[in-house]
Amino acid sequence: MRDVAVIGVGITTFGELWEKSLRDIWVEAALAALDDAGIDTIDSFYVGCMSGGLFVGQEHLGSVLADYLGACPVPGTRVESACASGSVAFRAGFLEVASGASDFVLVSGVEKMTDVSGDEATYALATAADMEYEGYHGITFPGLYAMIARAHMHKYGTTREQMAQVSVKNHANGAMNPHAQYPYPITVEQVLNSVKVAEPLRILDCSPITDGAAAVVLCPLDKARDLTQKPVVKISGSGHATDTIALHSRKDLSWLSAVETAAKKAYTMAGMTPKDIDFAEVHDCFSIAEICILEALGFVEPGQGGPATEKGVTSLEGEIPINTSGGLKSKGHPVGASGVAQIVEVVSQLRGEAGKRALKKAQRGLAQNMGGSGASSLVHILEVV
Repeated sequence: MRDVAVIGVGITTFGELWEKSLRDIWVEAALAALDDAGIDTIDSFYVGCMSGGLFVGQEHLGSVLADYLGACPVPGTRVESACASGSVAFRAGFLEVASGASDFVLVSGVEKMTDVSGDEATYALATAADMEYEGYHGITFPGLYAMIARAHMHKYGTTREQMAQVSVKNHANGAMNPHAQYPYPITVEQVLNSVKVAEPLRILDCSPITDGAAAVVLCPLDKARDLTQKPVVKISGSGHATDTIALHSRKDLSWLSAVETAAKKAYTMAGMTPKDIDFAEVHDCFSIAEICILEALGFVEPGQGGPATEKGVTSLEGEIPINTSGGLKSKGHPVGASGVAQIVEVVSQLRGEAGKRALKKAQRGLAQNMGGSGASSLVHILEVV
């Protein structure tokens, strides 16, 4: 297999983009990535999208988006794995280039979530859970993650304040991100006093409903060195794993097994350990999710995700900065695009292009994305070479 590099990145502002369609925001991100890469032709493209059919009534995105980009007859493939759709698209593009099948692949993610009512959006998102055993009985994702939170609190003593500090930290980072949906700071008190959604989670523990798109361009590493004057970012590790979709089938509600397995695969492929990673973007769909992910990725011991956050270990100045972009919580969560947006942030940090939130001497970054309540997860490791 060939080594693969990311040579271009593009992202829209995330938010409630009332005046733009799904195809508008996708093309905006795609053109930005192609412009950043300095190329105008591709061999193929992938688009991660969880539920275009339910959100905007549009399937067959490969053809629709190729047409709107003016890229026909280039093959386009829509990829779905709930909220991990973007990362599965990224892995597919990585494998296509690594195999030698293509040289230049555009990988993207998009979701237009605000064109439907709140209850319709809730239904669309609930399809990422077990519809027969969970959705049929009325449970939604806040309820599922509330159970995960309660299990973690009971087993390890994780506190409400520690979960609130995840949101506070991510909003502090997002306040410096011009693409963020909610670029403003919040306090622990504001989180704890915000509206209850599913005990113990409150509205400021939850990622928002978001429109947005993100895209990256991949090519063989040897070609990347000739195409760009920017630092070359290599994809060093890729891991993908699944778990039972229904929470009731899991041995331990407080542990994300698919995250752990995907991480081990990515670490092995990259020849690295958690200690080699300088920073990470993780799937903080709810504040408790980030705490559980820290543990499953091996950054801290089981049960120490809350205390580590409380001590500032995951802050911009900490030992392992987490969600420098603001994460899903502050930046926004257009579900099909979130995984690719994580890659955009990792590449931006490694290139030294993250503005006010830029890290010092970042050489290796990790992106972790997952679908549903952790039923699918991907981990990618990127480094400057």
